Amino acid sequence: MAAIKALGGDTVITFGSRLTPSSLAGIPADCQISAVNCVQSLADGVLLDRVFTYSDSSPWGAAAVKCPRDRSITNNNKLFTILVLPAQGSGCTAADNRYDVIVVSAGSAPGVSATGSMAKAATAQGMKFFAGMPIPVNRTDFAYLPDLSYQGTFSQFTDRYLQYQAAVNNVAGLAGFYLSTEMPVSDGPVFNSILTVYRIQNQAIRRIMPSRSAVVSPYIDARAAASGRTTPAQAAAAVRNIASTASGVRLNIAVQDGMGTGKGGAYFGNEAAASVDQFAAAIVGPGTWRERYLAPVRDYFQAAAAGIAGTGATLWANMEGMAPANGANPCDTNTRGQTTKARLDRQLQQLGNAPAKVISFMWDTYYTCVDTGVPLVNRITSGKATPVITDSSFNAAAGSLFVTGFNLSGAQVQLKWTTATGQVQDRTVAAAAYNPSYGQQHRLNPGLQSVTVNVGGTSLGAGRYYMVNVTNGWGARNDAFYSKLG
Repeated sequence: MAAIKALGGDTVITFGSRLTPSSLAGIPADCQISAVNCVQSLADGVLLDRVFTYSDSSPWGAAAVKCPRDRSITNNNKLFTILVLPAQGSGCTAADNRYDVIVVSAGSAPGVSATGSMAKAATAQGMKFFAGMPIPVNRTDFAYLPDLSYQGTFSQFTDRYLQYQAAVNNVAGLAGFYLSTEMPVSDGPVFNSILTVYRIQNQAIRRIMPSRSAVVSPYIDARAAASGRTTPAQAAAAVRNIASTASGVRLNIAVQDGMGTGKGGAYFGNEAAASVDQFAAAIVGPGTWRERYLAPVRDYFQAAAAGIAGTGATLWANMEGMAPANGANPCDTNTRGQTTKARLDRQLQQLGNAPAKVISFMWDTYYTCVDTGVPLVNRITSGKATPVITDSSFNAAAGSLFVTGFNLSGAQVQLKWTTATGQVQDRTVAAAAYNPSYGQQHRLNPGLQSVTVNVGGTSLGAGRYYMVNVTNGWGARNDAFYSKLG
């Protein structure tokens, strides 16, 4: 976490574990009470409905014991927490005497609490930690949807998970929870079951730890040939649907840009006819950006910003910190490969000014692998002064160019354009004004800066793109091409 903070990060997020249907035979052999299977022992005298297991990185222990039949046991140096929940309803007692039993295992006793350690470290570092919430297993018929056949038990277990966190990890560094069930930014009703999971968990957060916020991270799939592809318009509606599950919780929707998986494409309109890069080609095959993707990442984030407006939720971006594997960019044993600093800059540029915050999947090991020689974290550090242009506006008649982005201090701005009479112009001018607080002032990403450049009164040809480059006061030039239709 200190290494992440040193690079400029202030937030860490972990995935949750799955609440998995099991059986008496599927219970770990060490989970015994007086040499009897722990579930059988605790279900003695009641009707056993279903059995579940949950493998956690934190030893729950006595703090999670709430009901008379619950137990925390240690056997053969293994710690187990067994929860006995009504199969219907809530609380500790089932009116029909039918119960579900959940065995939470957390490795060796006493064990180190990963969640607790993260929460404490975040507190000490002045960072924010979002702990992963439990996840239902996926359906067997549609593997991209959650199995809600045990929705009541899942809801009760979500409550017990949060009650445990409130008891042992109620520290400042625990900023909230990550709702780990994923979905595309699609408004299709087929994904309503995922919205149900979000609603269940947000309502529980609101009841049990109301001062905490939540994060969800739906993904873009803009591939033209993908059966699950979505348009920017669908993304706008999807983000609005997700925001409706907040239930009073401060909800952050961190849209995954799809660049690390090849599901999203980073390009401007005048690049649409150019060939996709080598990484995207490993997923979508050779072709142009226009042929292989419905729209660029930028369009999806602009649509998401429009969709989330007025909902009370906040748009974040999850900038994927890897690249599709193409045989030349291995990264440990990962199925995807190491990316480049220049490609990350291009991704950051495509996000524009839409997200209030940028997070990135994932630190370990995509930021730290050494298979191609230099870890990504080192490449970012060595190129930390590189300017990134996120947006601009050009008032040709007034000769005024307004540019937003990162690392714009001391900017010399190059503007290329074509006038209404067809003359190609190329001018480099020092910025007339620099505002390091642009993002903060406009409630955007607080790191955003702006510069204003005066090039003199001119004109811009109809339907023409203009191009902008920046060389900042450190002598660094943007490595991500920027253009905009005037």
